[in-house]
Amino acid sequence: MTAFEADFSRAVVQPSPNHGERRDGRKPDMILLHYTGMGTADGALDWLCRSESQVSSHYFVFEDGRVMQLVPEDRRAWHAGKSAWQGEDDINSLSIGIEIANAGHPGGLPDFPDAQVEAVVELCRDCGQRWAIAPERVLGHSDVAPVRKVDPGEKFPWARLAVEGVGHWVEPAAITGGRFFQKGDVGQPIEALQSMLSLYGYGTEITGEFSEKLKGEVEAFQRHFRPERVDGIADFSTIDTLHRLLSALPRFS
Repeated sequence: MTAFEADFSRAVVQPSPNHGERRDGRKPDMILLHYTGMGTADGALDWLCRSESQVSSHYFVFEDGRVMQLVPEDRRAWHAGKSAWQGEDDINSLSIGIEIANAGHPGGLPDFPDAQVEAVVELCRDCGQRWAIAPERVLGHSDVAPVRKVDPGEKFPWARLAVEGVGHWVEPAAITGGRFFQKGDVGQPIEALQSMLSLYGYGTEITGEFSEKLKGEVEAFQRHFRPERVDGIADFSTIDTLHRLLSALPRFS
């Protein structure tokens, strides 16, 4: 692909060929955050710009805060893969994808440097204002593809982003004892949990059975919203945090 003008003023353009038309003329109404999960930032950026990789993102953020734009925002970058949110399954057509250079779980979950987090905040704010993206539509790859994906990981500073006006967040409930639900449980309480996850946006089926799939969805929720313990067990802390997040959504408040 030839060069284009950056949508984000601080971005340097490095075109990737891996993009297409957004389906049905959709405009982006979601921001999806990823980590690269590779050993070096340069290696990850090179891969995203190779035609044979068949993957890309709109933006790439280095550890030092430099921002590259690989795909114009009005184009459909190939970053989400098989995914779903609020009943929609072509997340690429309705999202802006941001790859954050970080070795992730394969590299031992290194911290995200301050300069990088500040650049992600500035970029998300800019995209969010330009496209009128609601805070609850700033999500992680693991939210829209539970089990299959775990990025940007439980060490990503969602709480810090929220302080800066990016994303949807409530302070997680403290981890305590009490009743909990886990794989193998069945019944109405499991249906209630599944209903809450589905209402928030996860692609959760209402079956009344705590399956392996539901365990993965609970882990995805914890990884984003209750990162102190990611175990797939729906304890009081997890359920209370989910309930308060739902209550704080404009459509339910």
